[in-house]
Parts: sequence; structure tokens; C-alpha cells
Amino acid sequence: MDEQALQAVEECIGYSFRDRRFLIEALSHSSQSDSRLASNERLEFLGDAVLGLVVCETLFNRFPDYLEGDLTKIKSMLVSRKTCARLSNSLELTRFIQVGKGMELTRAMTGSIAAGTLEAVIAAVYLDGGLEPARRFLESLYAELLDRADANQHQDNYKSVLQQYAQHEFGATPIYELLDEKGPDHNKCFEVAVFIGDRHFPSAWGVTKKEAEQRAARNVLVELGQIGPDD
Repeated sequence: MDEQALQAVEECIGYSFRDRRFLIEALSHSSQSDSRLASNERLEFLGDAVLGLVVCETLFNRFPDYLEGDLTKIKSMLVSRKTCARLSNSLELTRFIQVGKGMELTRAMTGSIAAGTLEAVIAAVYLDGGLEPARRFLESLYAELLDRADANQHQDNYKSVLQQYAQHEFGATPIYELLDEKGPDHNKCFEVAVFIGDRHFPSAWGVTKKEAEQRAARNVLVELGQIGPDD
């Protein structure tokens, strides 16, 4: 990589390397390397651990009243591959990742490769400067997500979480539409779907309209990568 590109990456992440060999390795995908040991795969492994440590410590200190299960739910969302990919794309790191011929046109560039690149860059910062620079980088990168992180909101209040997310990310309010209802009056089931702008998300059933809306909101959050399928 040339000097200009390396400087651009440093500006994107807000960190100047003492040894840019770490950064060069972090931006070297296995598809263009002679050996996988010469790619960023080992850095991905380390970066995932550093990310997990910083996020866990931050949540532990920020939410002193949360139990282990609450903290785990938030942590799972923050360190997920979808979240890492989205943050990596927001930094435009894939503009600088060195990949093999034709790879730049694949969906993986904005998915798994983007996520792996972020993890590798985290490790590069950690190896070059230590834990504190890595922590500062991650706290800045995750600031908005950490501010919105609240396990209590995920406990049977998916509609509230979705409304905040949709307004922040899309500038739109979720619309809940009753699609169907079945059963006798004393034992009905309701099917509800969510629309955000022109996007239509998977519907859900519930024994009350309120329950169906909550389940439908949860489906949207799962599809958008804001919570895991088991959360």
C-alpha cells in the first residue's frame, strides 16, 4: 500500500501507527496472499478478543445493576458480525483492504470481509499501541451504539427499541399492519407485519394484537442485525 492510502486509513480510525506493518497486515486479505499466515486472519482472531474485552468491561462499568444475562444480550449484539460489518462500512475500511482479483465485486466485501477487516484493524492498533489506544478507538466507534444499549428495552419491549432504531437510522416510524386473524372470538390469533418506509418485514402471530406487534418488531430487529435470533 502507498503512503497516501495508509494515512487515509489512520485518519479514518483516528490512530497513527508507529509500526505500519501491523496496519498493512490488517488490510491484507487471504485471497491475495501467498500464504494465509501472511494475511489478516490471525489479527482477526486477536481483534475479536480485544473487542470482546473492551465491550464487556464497558458494559460491566456502565450498567452496574444488570445481571449477567442482560449484559450478555447487549454484548452479543455489539460484537456480532453484522454490527462489525456495519461499523467497518461506516469507516469505509473496505476501500483499503487488499483482496484477490474479482473479490471486490462480491457481497462479502460489505459483509464478512468488512467485519474481519475491522477486527484485524482493532488488533493492529492493540499490537502497535497497547490496550488503551484500542479502547479509545472502540469507545469512539461504538459511542452511539453504547448510548442506545439497554437490556431492559429488549425485555418484551421490542417495539420501543425498533422505534428508536428506525427513527435514528431511517428517519421513519415503524407502521404495524394487521394482516390476518383466526379462531373464535374467545381464542383469536392475530398476524401483524411491520413496514418501515417502503420496506416490508416478516410478519408474526400472537394471541393478542400487542403480542403480535412485539413479535413482529423482534423479527425486524433480528433481520436488521440489532439482536440475535436467540435474544
